Amino acid sequence: MDRKLIIIPTYNEKENIEKMIRAVFSLEGEYHVMIIEDNSPDGTGQIVKRLQQEFPDRLFMIERAGKQGLGTAYIAGFKWATEHGYDYIFEMDADFSHSPDDVPRLYEACATDGADLAIGSRYCNGISVINWPIGRVIMSYFASVFVRKVLAMNIFDSTAGFKCYRRKVLETIDLDNVRMKGYGFQIEMKYTTYKLGFKIKEVPIIFVDRKEGTSKMSSGIFGEAFWGVIGMRFRKISGRKA
Repeated sequence: MDRKLIIIPTYNEKENIEKMIRAVFSLEGEYHVMIIEDNSPDGTGQIVKRLQQEFPDRLFMIERAGKQGLGTAYIAGFKWATEHGYDYIFEMDADFSHSPDDVPRLYEACATDGADLAIGSRYCNGISVINWPIGRVIMSYFASVFVRKVLAMNIFDSTAGFKCYRRKVLETIDLDNVRMKGYGFQIEMKYTTYKLGFKIKEVPIIFVDRKEGTSKMSSGIFGEAFWGVIGMRFRKISGRKA
């Protein structure tokens, strides 16, 4: 049986984390979960520790000293996943903006349809976003248009954070050389995957904005992504050397 790990970064997600973990564990196919917990003052980490007693072989956690950026959280999870021999590694938010019911669809895109990276896409079939302010929808959509044009990469949702990788992709990418730490990290990982010749497939999803907890978005996130994309356009992409 394929070994599957879902990586979920958390900071102040006490309203969502237990419900999300239980929802994932209710899926068919035995998914494991790795929480990357950035010392949430609201007690998120304590909730996960309690649940680890109930799911000792399926729920894992890396605790960090504080907020260090989304990219570094995922890279820590990627390294742990490859070291522990997982075949498929997922990125997912804790706040239910990514539906657990879509996880098997991303897995099937890789395991059955042959993709090396499957992306839960908000924009490959029009715009499928619920409960976002119209200004945020426009900003997100045209950010992906900008990335697609500048990087000549035919991905409609370049900033998506709901993904499934085959292990070989993460073993090939030089994770220590990933430069962007915020949401630009999502663009950089897709572009690197694309430039290394891996097969990418977008799977249409409906993205629903969080109902509980607080968004982590900020204007600085978009600034990093904008200048980072310009830099990527002129950077040579190479994989990890054996």
